[in-house]
Amino acid sequence: MDLAHDGRGIARADGKTVFVDGALPGERVRLRVYKRRRTFDEALLVEVLSASPDRVTPACAHFGICGGCALQHLSPAAQLSAKQRQLLDNLERIGGVKPLEVLEPIRGPAFGYRRRARMGVRYVHKKGRVLAGFREREKPYIADLRHCDTLIERFATLPQDLAALVDRLSIRDKVPQVEVAAGDRTAALVFRVMEPPTAQDLGLIEEFGRTQGVAIYLQPGGLDTIRPLGSAAPLTYAVDGGRVTLEFGPADFIQVNREVNLAMIEAAMTLLAPSAADRVLDLFCGLGNFTLPIALRAGSVVGIEGDLALVAKAQANAVRNGIPNTEFHADNLFEPKGFGPWAAGTYDRVLLDPPRAGALAIMERMAQWRPKRVVYISCHPGSLARDAGILIKSQGFQLVGAGVMDMFPHTTHVESVAVFESRE
Repeated sequence: MDLAHDGRGIARADGKTVFVDGALPGERVRLRVYKRRRTFDEALLVEVLSASPDRVTPACAHFGICGGCALQHLSPAAQLSAKQRQLLDNLERIGGVKPLEVLEPIRGPAFGYRRRARMGVRYVHKKGRVLAGFREREKPYIADLRHCDTLIERFATLPQDLAALVDRLSIRDKVPQVEVAAGDRTAALVFRVMEPPTAQDLGLIEEFGRTQGVAIYLQPGGLDTIRPLGSAAPLTYAVDGGRVTLEFGPADFIQVNREVNLAMIEAAMTLLAPSAADRVLDLFCGLGNFTLPIALRAGSVVGIEGDLALVAKAQANAVRNGIPNTEFHADNLFEPKGFGPWAAGTYDRVLLDPPRAGALAIMERMAQWRPKRVVYISCHPGSLARDAGILIKSQGFQLVGAGVMDMFPHTTHVESVAVFESRE
């Protein structure tokens, strides 16, 4: 039995593949098939006859119901090994490539790591109360949570606390979600409201913010409608040994896992190895998470991001930190024909941190930019493998190293880093 990309065990029965929810590699189990397909079946675990040595007791009482975690029954070390196998398998099967070196995994705490989360909220008439948290596994319902051990400690009981608050509001059935965002010192909650809260509602929400020690924001429409309810201290987090402090908004993208982000930046600086003579290109730069640490080591850095608002915030972060050797441009990195003048230059080093879709549209530009080294931060091993194949087979690079990062322990998300060097 092996482990599928979604965390289910893979078995063979009568020559047919069976995906078994809850089973682990190396186990003998009794199962019940609940869905038969032409090429495979899907089954539920009934009994473990012979357990894997890597099987552990899930720490969370909601495991198996809540869809937030899929692997709490597998030891953290075995989770990392499974993710590493998936990364290497994708590189070889999709990209047709192998790294010269498998990098040491980057890891952080197994629990209490989530500083950003989007929680669903729903008033359930049949239960006569509000539920808040993550969705049930494979279902559209909100799981009935009391706590969440993956959230940072100060927010561990937020599911039940939010549910209790929203249950008291006149618009309890008009608050579909609440976003959580925490910096190093301050935190915020963004309430999505489908109807304007009454004065009494606002008073209850404000009091909740004071009790929780967080800033409160309301979002009546799209992201551009997010506004603070009262005063709100800036959200910030420090990186690179405290030499860089980044300010961000409550709905801005930041890496969820603080400790892994710090270790990831340190590893990226080592792998990229910029020098004072280098001109570096940082693609999908966001708020400057990598750009500003690179700028402390390089001659100059050009950051490219598709979101104009994030570009403005990256520029402001550079000014705030007194880092002048940066420039930022807004460009859609999935549309090469529209690239600005920055794309006509050459660069000594390139770092990219694309979304799940990867960076296919810019792979063909690498030979033109002529970097000596490329560091690729990936949140999807399949798109990384595809792009790695292009870099190696048509752009003149070799895959020096690749390894996983445990950004989301107990989930099936596979985050990784790869480093390429020019053969020239």
